[in-house]
Amino acid sequence: MNVLSRWWRARTLRRHAIPQDVFDTALARLPILRGLDISERTRLREAASLFIHRKAFSAAGGAEVDDAIQLTIALQACLLTLNLGEDSYRGWSEIILYPDEFLRHREEMDEAGVVHHSRDILAGESWHGGPLVLSIADVTYSGQPDGVNVVLHEFAHKLDMLNGDANGFPPLHRGMDAASWARDFSAAYADLCARVDAGVNTEIDPYATTDPAEFFAVLTEVFFETPHQLNTEYPDVYRQLQQFYRQHPLMRQEPHEHA
Repeated sequence: MNVLSRWWRARTLRRHAIPQDVFDTALARLPILRGLDISERTRLREAASLFIHRKAFSAAGGAEVDDAIQLTIALQACLLTLNLGEDSYRGWSEIILYPDEFLRHREEMDEAGVVHHSRDILAGESWHGGPLVLSIADVTYSGQPDGVNVVLHEFAHKLDMLNGDANGFPPLHRGMDAASWARDFSAAYADLCARVDAGVNTEIDPYATTDPAEFFAVLTEVFFETPHQLNTEYPDVYRQLQQFYRQHPLMRQEPHEHA
């Protein structure tokens, strides 16, 4: 970080830091953040303050966007990047909020050149180089230790997109092995797909079998919300995500939570 960037950062935090009492209240409402130590909480408060200042929150479909929902999103988005670079969400600037799930019209051309039209009901969406879209109703239910978190999911897509379209293979850090990542994720993905195809009722959301990009995003949710589950089912993937996010969520949980 150069001198000008450090100056801007310090100035922004002086003027726009989240008040400590507001931060503490928001933290208490998000169980997945309760295991953070004092140093992590301090860094999360700073990161979320900068995030809110840098990103534009826009309302759509009659949504009411207040400070509380912005903070809820910022805290969870910055949990993913707590030990990564502060520019991890670079290249885009807007978060669009709908009051509830929203319709997205799609056009896709198949191999024969035929264009197919469809309508999907979504809780969130990430556009490469563009905005991130969320349902406030679904954001409200995020942060509970149940393995389902639309905020973590969509922001995981944004990290995946740092090296192109989302494909489940984000830019890895120095020292991480791409071949090992591909091997571990491919094996787990194939296993989950086989179980879902066989009609097994899996603890991990079957939506993860849609494609490798969704697999990465869903398993990011599980990694932070129910890490013991991921470590039990796919320990190699847990270790890969531990290296990627530079965090160890299992160590933050009380023993009775994963006994």
